[in-house]
Amino acid sequence: MNKDNLKKQLSSLALSMFRKDFFGIYHGSLSAKTETNRFIINTRDAVFDALNEHNLIELYYKKDYRWNQASIDASIHYSIYSQISDAKFISFTMPPFTTAYSLDHNMIIPKDYFGYKEIGSISIINPKKFDDWYDRAKSEIAYYLQTNNTDIMVIKGYGVYSFNRDLNEMAKKLAILEKSCRLLMLDSYNHDYSIE
Repeated sequence: MNKDNLKKQLSSLALSMFRKDFFGIYHGSLSAKTETNRFIINTRDAVFDALNEHNLIELYYKKDYRWNQASIDASIHYSIYSQISDAKFISFTMPPFTTAYSLDHNMIIPKDYFGYKEIGSISIINPKKFDDWYDRAKSEIAYYLQTNNTDIMVIKGYGVYSFNRDLNEMAKKLAILEKSCRLLMLDSYNHDYSIE
């Protein structure tokens, strides 16, 4: 595996996702499994509009000093990689329409063709208390993805965890999900303000 090429792919996708507002300044995470016990992830202080090889760090599953430089989501990514063999790439994003839609709904049921065909219905998971969410997230996210046999998890008011064997496929599904939620919100807005 060419790690330099992999880092370029991650950087390119991160910039694209930043421009679409899926990542914020210092917010979000993107990683790739490099070996059976290693993965590359963005650093804690990565700015996604300029993600480059200096903003990426390779971690071993066994924690060492490098984990202190890694994204705060590194433990969650590690948990997914160690429990789900199909996970080759992982992202944590906060797409605005999907996250906003999650605040008032329990389920995403796309009404558009691509959402219906590509992603179908997705349950929205309520993390309940935000006070201890990060303590619970590393085990609860991997457990949910594994037991529900899904590659996307929408978490109310928090964002979306996704994994895939293919980086472009993961990005495509996230883009379709975001477009579907945008259309659902526009449809809801139009119904609320339509004149009958």
